Amino acid sequence: LNYDNVSCDYGLLSKITNLSSTNPIILPIWKFKVRYLHKISNMDLSALLTVFLTLFAVIDIVGSIPIIVDLREKRGEIQSSKATFFSGLLMLSFLFFGDAFLRMIGIDVQSFALAGSIVIFIIGIEMVLGVNIFKSGKDETGNHSIMPIAFPLIAGAGTLTTILSLKADFETTIIFLGILLNLIIVYAVLKLSKYLQLKMGPNTLEILRRIFGVLLLAIAIKIFKANVSFVV
Repeated sequence: LNYDNVSCDYGLLSKITNLSSTNPIILPIWKFKVRYLHKISNMDLSALLTVFLTLFAVIDIVGSIPIIVDLREKRGEIQSSKATFFSGLLMLSFLFFGDAFLRMIGIDVQSFALAGSIVIFIIGIEMVLGVNIFKSGKDETGNHSIMPIAFPLIAGAGTLTTILSLKADFETTIIFLGILLNLIIVYAVLKLSKYLQLKMGPNTLEILRRIFGVLLLAIAIKIFKANVSFVV
């Protein structure tokens, strides 16, 4: 039997093989689990870390804690699960259907990645220098758990552009996992925003914001270099 070179207890394999003679369903299920675990073990963890940190820096949920607290005080309680769900829905929609949308309007992924790298670079400049280059209007109507928390605070233009830009260099599975990990953090921060603001303080938040700003600048340059040869 071929178990995809995954080491395990041969006594256990013997028992499973004997059981499969009486129940033919057991062995295929076991082999599927082994192959799945083997695939995960071979996953490029450095790529996952890069995607996770890129999205974490662009979403900047930690740096948005003061905004979230201010919205909570002005407009009432924020539904953390609702905001996380709708922001995740937007990000995953762009991940799986963004390519089709670009093809429909005649734009290739590499060109979009170049444009996205410029947007990421500008976001990094904002975070490092503490300036506001992108302007967004304030919407005082509607459910604030969706507007402006889910969009555009979490899944804004920068985040959605970054997701499609990352598709030019990383597998969809890696980006999907990176999004899920960030959504877990988003939910936790939304739940604990007031507590985190008191514990971390404005100076700590500002330092983190600038550190991730420098990280974004480096990632933007990397994405630009990886895709410019396909366009020029």
